[in-house]
Amino acid sequence: MYQFDVVTLFPGMFDAVTESGVTGRARERRLFELVLWNPRDFAANSYRTVDDRPYGGGPGMVMMVEPLAAALRPLAGTHRVLFTPAGEPLNQATLDNWAKLEELTLVCGRFEGVDQRVVDLCIDQEVSLGDYVLAGGEAAAAAVIEGVARLLPGVVGNPESTESESFRGGLLEEPVYTRPAVFEGMEVPEVLLSGDHGRIEAWRREQRLRRTEKRRPDLLPNGTDSVS
Repeated sequence: MYQFDVVTLFPGMFDAVTESGVTGRARERRLFELVLWNPRDFAANSYRTVDDRPYGGGPGMVMMVEPLAAALRPLAGTHRVLFTPAGEPLNQATLDNWAKLEELTLVCGRFEGVDQRVVDLCIDQEVSLGDYVLAGGEAAAAAVIEGVARLLPGVVGNPESTESESFRGGLLEEPVYTRPAVFEGMEVPEVLLSGDHGRIEAWRREQRLRRTEKRRPDLLPNGTDSVS
């Protein structure tokens, strides 16, 4: 069974992951396990202190090396990921690779960041959810849990659905439609009602290219024909 270990000061933030939606059902069926580790439980004093002022001055507080390192020691041997704006961008290929593991540790930073010695001693990979700053890594960890869990065997009802999504084959997913065929004068494209699977696939391929060219041209490899 796949296991996520999450190091966080706010374990309650993961109730939605364990109780709702695809991840909630998957955990209930024991397709993965989620173990939460609170650095405060490893603090050296009765105040459960986990942060202190930065050396050299500056705003905010920094997560201390001792409680974080102590929380991470039992997780040595797992792949330990720290969420930080300074990390490499998270993408689908990374989630695919993590889904092949048996256990993944997600470390949620807080405040102005974590003591660099934690990174040097205990972290295997630094990852960013995007080019913006959040209050902590919990939202990123929840996103990773959902992104990886849905790739695990048995989590998604039809495994083929995860192979035809955005970023598969380097393109964004095409528009999709369902009943009714007409809503407030807006009709479903005729080709999707034709029953001609060859035409339908050609239309979908064209739509993927158009959407990617318009919204994420950086995803298109050199030499890809324009459809504009």
